Amino acid sequence: MELSIKNLDNAEVGTIDLADEVFGLPVRADILARVVNWQLAKRRAGTHKAKERHEIARTGGKMYRQKGTGRARHSSSRVVQFRGGGVVHGPRVRDHGHELPKKVRRLGLKTALSSKQVAGKLVVIDSLDGTAGKTAELAKRLGGLGWSSVLFIGGTEVDVAFKRAAANLIGVDVLPQQGANVYDILRRDVLVLTRDAVQHLEARLK
Repeated sequence: MELSIKNLDNAEVGTIDLADEVFGLPVRADILARVVNWQLAKRRAGTHKAKERHEIARTGGKMYRQKGTGRARHSSSRVVQFRGGGVVHGPRVRDHGHELPKKVRRLGLKTALSSKQVAGKLVVIDSLDGTAGKTAELAKRLGGLGWSSVLFIGGTEVDVAFKRAAANLIGVDVLPQQGANVYDILRRDVLVLTRDAVQHLEARLK
């Protein structure tokens, strides 16, 4: 399929042919959900922890005699029934990550790119330079384009001035081409790829 190449002033500067096997797949919500869940699970620290019965700093001796008190039978005060006792089935330190086949991850990225193309939210630009590192200038250009939630994916090295200009803009993310991922693509409304990023993604995913 053919798509226009624009610049940040919304002027058309050429065209590019997008590979159907990367940008023209049917949108499958189940694949996108699997990949997003896999990404978010890997990001979890897993350091949450509650003290269990054996970790409570109390005596393990019997609280009072078994019979004759008219009260229920109890042994240690570390048990979960008492205030300050252990937590039953509480969270433990663990790894939340799980395996996901490489083919599913690859399909998920292609599906995410295709979903933006189908929705008309995919834009290809010539490059990510020309802002001279000025946040106000970039904000003005994005406002003129109507982009309030946008992900820019640049070349192998993102232009330092552009990255600096976008750093303080809410709703604007900038990634190098090797950092393209399903979660970041879906969390922003508009996806903007440079010409280099398109070539890299097609070579990576074909």
